[in-house]
Amino acid sequence: MAASFVTLFQWRLNSMLLHENEILLGVKDQIKSLISQLDAAGSFTGDVGMILGRESGHGSWASELRGMLRQAEDFVDDFVIRAYGQTEKNRKDSIAEFGKELQNINSRISEILNRRPPVETPMMLEEIQQFLRSNFVYDEEKETDLVSCMLNYINLPYDLRLSLLFCRVFLGRYGESIDGLVRVLVAAGLVQEKPGELMEDKAKENIDKLISLGMIEELEDHWDHFKAPSPYFELSLGVMKAEDFFMSTANSDSMVTPTARHVSIHDADNTIPNTNSFLHSLFVSAKDGLSEASSDCLRNVLHNSKLLRVLDLKNTQLESLPDEVGKLVHLRYLSVRHSKMNELPESISNLRNLQTLDIYRSGCEFELSNGVLNLAQLRHLMMYRPMNDGEVRVPQGISRLRNLQTLEGIYAGGGIAKELGFMTQLRSLKVRCVSDDHADELYFSVMKLSMLRKLSLTVERGRKRGSYMYENSFFPCLESFSPPPLLQTLELVGRLIEMPLWLGSMENLTKLYMCYSHLSENPTTILQFLPNLKYLQMFKAYKGNRMDKEFFRAGGFPKL
Repeated sequence: MAASFVTLFQWRLNSMLLHENEILLGVKDQIKSLISQLDAAGSFTGDVGMILGRESGHGSWASELRGMLRQAEDFVDDFVIRAYGQTEKNRKDSIAEFGKELQNINSRISEILNRRPPVETPMMLEEIQQFLRSNFVYDEEKETDLVSCMLNYINLPYDLRLSLLFCRVFLGRYGESIDGLVRVLVAAGLVQEKPGELMEDKAKENIDKLISLGMIEELEDHWDHFKAPSPYFELSLGVMKAEDFFMSTANSDSMVTPTARHVSIHDADNTIPNTNSFLHSLFVSAKDGLSEASSDCLRNVLHNSKLLRVLDLKNTQLESLPDEVGKLVHLRYLSVRHSKMNELPESISNLRNLQTLDIYRSGCEFELSNGVLNLAQLRHLMMYRPMNDGEVRVPQGISRLRNLQTLEGIYAGGGIAKELGFMTQLRSLKVRCVSDDHADELYFSVMKLSMLRKLSLTVERGRKRGSYMYENSFFPCLESFSPPPLLQTLELVGRLIEMPLWLGSMENLTKLYMCYSHLSENPTTILQFLPNLKYLQMFKAYKGNRMDKEFFRAGGFPKL
């Protein structure tokens, strides 16, 4: 993966120039010189040789370059951690030393590049077969599929190769969302950052390419979720083992190799293993939750893994996060989905680079503290608590988070509805517990969000016989609403008096979910004319007993 390391290190340096300008003023020239030096490396086939186990001079050279780039990246990340914990005088000294070391790194990379051997001859089919037979039980029919998959993998650009492997680390195999994968790829640094462009768009573009090539598949019965087809799912394990960069295991007792940068432990039994200090991504899930002792293990892991960028602890049922999480300067992605936490540690406010915070289905009493307002780089905030209407209350001033693209599970009362109108970068918004006291202001704010692609509105449930029910909970004054023009996905959960006429004008709508609408009129009289509607899901949305021929008229639903 030497070629991939060159690309990733370049992206890392360019990202530093964009975001760490305050501490890099004195070393910008050295960084730009190093980027130019890496440009000169060009393309080479060292990655393939290392995967297939070639013992050529080119493979040895590529291995040396990879080791050098790993050390360089770790040095750069460690410098950022030290610089933000220093006084101004000590920081100046550190920056001077950093500049000297950058020159040293530049010289060492130049020396390695000067020893680059001639380009290897194209690989032979026998090499691929040998690789597969050393990693899989021989099966002639299966091997034919794997050879084809291996050739497809090798011919991918570097970023798509890494994205495909990350599907395996992130996925396990089933049930992860495409949007979630997009956020992980961005946070892990596997997408090039360019001024004026959203990295999420580039990550989604890469995923769409992998889907078009058949390397990952969308789940037909679950919106926006994906799986890895069997040949690529199995092949990725062999490639990970050969490259020793990604590690995926179902055993908490497995040893994490010193060179692994991205580790996934799925279906962990009861604890978290010790990890190396250079870890960039850690995914842990547990069927039955982790033991109480695992909290101490996690504290040690976070203390030792200061370079972490992605920390995914979903389905672990943890009741708290240790304060050490606030010392992870590079952390960009934090998920405690399906936990028992009712609060996050105050140290969370120190995570100056955090992009994604996923607290979906956390504790029943969960509320966000004011510390979240310090997360200036936050782009995605997913919330839900398993009680009442699932709404999570956020502190006033949430509109200060001007980089937010995703805001899900929010309660819009108490003045929050008005603030939403200032969050013009929002692309996905899910509002729960919509009620009369703030509905007008909420609709007015949403109509200002010209970038919005996904909208979910859930009405406040009425209480009946000790239970919360939607049957008698009507959407307030929905007829006054007009959807943003780019909206593609719409969810409406609650009772409607009649079908909103504005639904018929949503030309970009591709997905519609209507739940508990209890409409007396046939909703398709409006919906059938939507030109781009591909997915329609209705649950207790129509009082009719069955769908007769008039429900689907000839020529209606052209893309459903």
